[in-house]
Amino acid sequence: MSALKTLSVTANMAGSAAVYADIRDHKVVIDQPVNAGGSNEGPTPLEYFLFSLAGCIASIARIAAMQQKIEFRGMELKVDATLNPAGLLGKDTDDRVGFQTISVGASIDADLSEEEKKAFLDAVCDRCPLHDNIKLETHVDHLLV
Repeated sequence: MSALKTLSVTANMAGSAAVYADIRDHKVVIDQPVNAGGSNEGPTPLEYFLFSLAGCIASIARIAAMQQKIEFRGMELKVDATLNPAGLLGKDTDDRVGFQTISVGASIDADLSEEEKKAFLDAVCDRCPLHDNIKLETHVDHLLV
């Protein structure tokens, strides 16, 4: 088994709905829309989550295409998710708080047949760590530091 690698992000929230982080050399912000008490400085956490999934799949696709010597010119990913917001708003619901469905649609620009593109997408998703974390249970600890 290979050595485990730890990735860490530290985020800060002060007096507004915005959450800030410095990730490597990048300043990122999460915020809420104005109608939800934010100032719309950036995407919501849920939007970043879906973007992260799309970005991870695309990044793994480029790696896989290089490894397989596929002429890969790019891809467009559309990630749709459904959820019942009642739970996150503190309301009673029988639905889970998280996404109930996530759909990943991909348009792949590569020298592959439609059947090969589908097989490539499935293989890439199987290699994607974020896809894996969504598909399978991952233990999450909560602690005060």
